[in-house]
Amino acid sequence: MIHGKNYIGHSTSAQGSKTYQTFNPLLNRENETLFHEASEEEINNAVSLSKAAFNTYKELSGSRKASFLEAIADEIMELGDELIQTYCSESGLPEGRAMGERGRTIGQLRSFAHLIKEESWVDASIDTAQPDRAPIPKADIRKMLVPLGPVVVFGASNFPLAYSTAGGDTASALAAGCPVIVKSHPMHAGTGELVASAIISAAKKTGMPDGVFSNLNSSGIEVGQSLVKHPDVKGVGFTGSIRGGRALYDLAASREEPIPVFAEMGSINPVIILPSAMNKDGAEWAATYAGSITLGSGQFCTNPGLLLGLDGDEMEHFVAQLSEEIIKKEPSCMLHPNIIGAYEKNKAMATAQAGTDVAASYSEEVPPNFARQTVLTVNGKTFLENNSLHHEVFGPFSLVVKAKDMTELVEIISGLEGQLTGTIIAEEEELSNNPTLVGALQNRVGRLIYNGVPTGVEVCPSMHHGGPYPSSTDSRFTAVGIHAIKRWVRPVSYQNWPNNLLPNALKDENPLKISRLVNQEQTKDEL
Repeated sequence: MIHGKNYIGHSTSAQGSKTYQTFNPLLNRENETLFHEASEEEINNAVSLSKAAFNTYKELSGSRKASFLEAIADEIMELGDELIQTYCSESGLPEGRAMGERGRTIGQLRSFAHLIKEESWVDASIDTAQPDRAPIPKADIRKMLVPLGPVVVFGASNFPLAYSTAGGDTASALAAGCPVIVKSHPMHAGTGELVASAIISAAKKTGMPDGVFSNLNSSGIEVGQSLVKHPDVKGVGFTGSIRGGRALYDLAASREEPIPVFAEMGSINPVIILPSAMNKDGAEWAATYAGSITLGSGQFCTNPGLLLGLDGDEMEHFVAQLSEEIIKKEPSCMLHPNIIGAYEKNKAMATAQAGTDVAASYSEEVPPNFARQTVLTVNGKTFLENNSLHHEVFGPFSLVVKAKDMTELVEIISGLEGQLTGTIIAEEEELSNNPTLVGALQNRVGRLIYNGVPTGVEVCPSMHHGGPYPSSTDSRFTAVGIHAIKRWVRPVSYQNWPNNLLPNALKDENPLKISRLVNQEQTKDEL
């Protein structure tokens, strides 16, 4: 049963006087449970426990930490229908989506467990001494990755499971050896509490230190601000708006000891549709993108919010087909009245811009909190001159830009802010004939897609989910896949260190039997 309290390590606490409720957007009413916002004392207690836990947790073997992650996955599954029902009641999303996201969450936890069981991921590197080297002797130098310390993770509104309490940020930080404090998202605090209970249960069953995980409730920004400012917090994970992510980034940078904020923020995910594809498969692509734009009521960070192509008969025909297909889609419920309110406001602002035309807009009556899908069109010149048209409209919305020629199309792409994804729909010959266009797109995005849709982010080692600012705060790192672990570690070198006092990953005898770079050769051999 959901109790509405905070998890301060292994214990529950409800000291704060401020309470709030979650909201069921499908039924258009508040849910019953009262959640207690964390007090300043509870915040400090959670961080203090996390700091103490770090000293123990970072020293545990990879297999011990892997057992913890596997146990979290098992405990989440043990929550059964209560988790699914709570997820749906707090998000308005369907049961199938809830079950799919739960499966993704479980898969992420197990993939990190698999990674850290075999500890080669620490990138151990050894350069042995050369005392006789002239004119200067060479010291013995060894390097590996070590965890940063306590990490704060902010739950995401649009992914109550996969990007929240036990989502990718939490799983990767725990895998790296960092205790985690989650700032639960107020829109799905009940879902977060249930998952937090699973994590705490797993921690107790696997003998993890008290404080390895905490979950704090918050209805506003104050708890998050206090956590980011706390001197014992060493990193932050965030998925959400540009405004929210940038505020946390600036706050972390203003600390006496600045810390990294790995924020995945806004993206309109440009899709370039070239004439050959419009001619050959225009109707098919129109139907495909009508589905992608409206999928999940457009509440994905990879939603295709910008479609681009060359003005002409092919483009006009494609827009007509897209308009016809998108109106066929039944509107769906958005996550919260605040989110649909922002959608309607931002959509109205875009529609009011000079030079835009409404190509399609669902006009039938819909229940409360259901979003009407919309497609606008604009010419390339107007788009270039009006930066407000470059902003994300979070929801089932897309803007079609008609460029006068390939030169203008390249100029448009080059002038975009950083994006998570960029897609080109084309025949292979047409793609190969436009390297400048491909190069311009590559400079703006973290993932290049050919003849597909950006919605859907496969969790695998080769996936890069990040991109130039403002899609993320550091384009070198991914928020999805096993390489997300590298956000929560730093390299440390040991020079002339006694072998018996080195970490196991760097000892001569290689007790972990891991792959290491020894004198510039990858090997599992002992020295």
